Amino acid sequence: MSLTEARFHDLVDDAQQEIEDVFDDSALDVDLENSAGVLTVRFSNGSQVIVSRQPALRQLWVAARSGGFHFDYEPDAGLWICDTSEEPLGELLARVTQEQGGDALDFESLR
Repeated sequence: MSLTEARFHDLVDDAQQEIEDVFDDSALDVDLENSAGVLTVRFSNGSQVIVSRQPALRQLWVAARSGGFHFDYEPDAGLWICDTSEEPLGELLARVTQEQGGDALDFESLR
């Protein structure tokens, strides 16, 4: 069953809020900006991770130094899953945060 537009936006809003909460609760020095459905995480070294919604495709996209990743929502698992690697969103975010920010954060609720 396909996601409705409203459900899609709710799921992305929840995921972006959870990402913000994890960074806010950490000691990692980052700047967060959430504007027009795009969450930008700026690390102290100047690198960024961008989490954006793609409503027409019902996907969540992540841009990081290591590449661009597209996630589909899997309702049975309740997770955003990368459409090429099948990596859950939380695992990807933990990996790119370690690579770009030098600190391992736990995005457990997004796994």
